[in-house]
Amino acid sequence: MLSTLRRRLPALGLALALSASLTGCGYNDFQRLDEQVKSGWAEVLNQYQRRSDLIPNIVATVKGEANFEQETLTKVIEARSRATSIQATPELVNDPAAFQKFQEAQGQLTGALSRLMVVSEQYPNLKANQAFQDLRVQLEGTENRITVARNRYIKTVQDYNVLARSFPTNLTAMVFSYGVKPSFTVANEAAISVPPAVSFDKPASK
Repeated sequence: MLSTLRRRLPALGLALALSASLTGCGYNDFQRLDEQVKSGWAEVLNQYQRRSDLIPNIVATVKGEANFEQETLTKVIEARSRATSIQATPELVNDPAAFQKFQEAQGQLTGALSRLMVVSEQYPNLKANQAFQDLRVQLEGTENRITVARNRYIKTVQDYNVLARSFPTNLTAMVFSYGVKPSFTVANEAAISVPPAVSFDKPASK
């Protein structure tokens, strides 16, 4: 038994040395942060899906309002269609071009919904419609959840990217092909957070 242990000691020593090496070079940190990025991304998608699920009910309620701006309604429907047509797979977070396309589609939907809410203020019947107001509150709550989920995702990606770019962990990133991950851009965040300017030359006819 003693001889067997002696034969195994070199292998055990190598395993311990390898483990210490992987820990020191940030390998375990990459695994931890990569899982956090995946979890954060799943939460972002969950909140975007929540918003998407609200839209058919909002559209159906607005359609019941006479003389409502058809162009505004159509833009919401089209923007939702574009946003939901993108397959938001886990691999998307490693593809800057696909991520940018997803971000733009969601930004367009945010803008279209924002305009719809602004325009709806011009219709007294909608303002008095309790079902519509309930949907509006749900939408506002969902937009807040989206903002929180996006901010958490941005922070996690930032931590991951710092690790991927810093020495000596950048060497580990090169060896294991841990590339920098794309994130939501500040410019996009600023653009979609500004309500659209709406001008009415005359009130909607009834």
